[in-house]
Amino acid sequence: MDKKRIGVLTGGGDCPGLNPAIRGIVLRALDYEDEIIGIKYGWAGLIKADTMPLTLQSVEDILDKGGTILGSSRTNPFKKEEDVQKCIENFKRLNLDALIAIGGEDTLGVASKFSKRGLPMIGIPKTIDKDLEETDYCLGFDTAVEVVMDAIQRLRDTAKSHARVVVAEIMGRHAGWLALYGGLAGGADYILIPEVEPNLEELYNHIRKLYNRGHTWAVVAIAEGVQLPGFTYQKGQEGMVDAFGHVRLGGVGQVLAEEIEKNLGIETRAVILSHLQRGGSPSIYDRILGLRLGKEAVDLVHQGKSGYFIAIKGNELVPVDITLIEGKTKNVDPKFYESMKTFFNK
Repeated sequence: MDKKRIGVLTGGGDCPGLNPAIRGIVLRALDYEDEIIGIKYGWAGLIKADTMPLTLQSVEDILDKGGTILGSSRTNPFKKEEDVQKCIENFKRLNLDALIAIGGEDTLGVASKFSKRGLPMIGIPKTIDKDLEETDYCLGFDTAVEVVMDAIQRLRDTAKSHARVVVAEIMGRHAGWLALYGGLAGGADYILIPEVEPNLEELYNHIRKLYNRGHTWAVVAIAEGVQLPGFTYQKGQEGMVDAFGHVRLGGVGQVLAEEIEKNLGIETRAVILSHLQRGGSPSIYDRILGLRLGKEAVDLVHQGKSGYFIAIKGNELVPVDITLIEGKTKNVDPKFYESMKTFFNK
């Protein structure tokens, strides 16, 4: 049997489903008698050669655990050539036959670059934003959207009790999948996403119509990446930029709440769901998907594949050239959004 020594890391924002994927990797590796090396805190761990062994004992009880036992970071080794060289040297020093990177576009983009430099890489798609090209779903989205749905349902209760408007700010930098799906499933009264320029007069008129027909409360779902027309506020916290150049978002919900209250004279509160959406025990779907993705990644290593990530297409797992997702975002089609207005614009 051709035994392998395989590295595993989790990069970018954490999400439910990472631990099931790690578990899937280790359990499949046992079938091949492989050795699995956990690399701690994403690419930062490869720069420092900060590792931990992953054994049956270390993954037996992590199926229902949120987050990642390996830790994560938004480290980008390609910001400095010396860090790139450290990663290559440590990859060889650790005697790795391949590395499985679990992450979103940034993490998998780094894996793609290392693959071009000759290091065998396999990617597993993970992001609660569901915004990776070439795949129908991403690990973590199902659980996160359940959290959004639950939050909106709870906010409906309190909004109704006080006859007020509540604005729920939901994660989503460029893509509005979480806000749209969570808003629809939770019964939000209006939904705003980054892909469609907001029409605030339409929103105000909709809230007026609700109140006029005795529906004296409203929950508005808004993705954090929405740019409100006519506002030049800083989208995010000034100076807070990650290693991939992304501004840390947060605050559009408060701005919208103030505008609703100012224009309609209705008491309005803002709630930023923020990192609540990342935590918690993974859903059944994310548990099974994580296990399947982990198993498939190990199989691809044994097939000698490199430079691929595993796309979910229907119920099939398909290896796809990782370069096809570099610098791309899978956005909500504005036509789809408009068709969904049937369910929140009455």
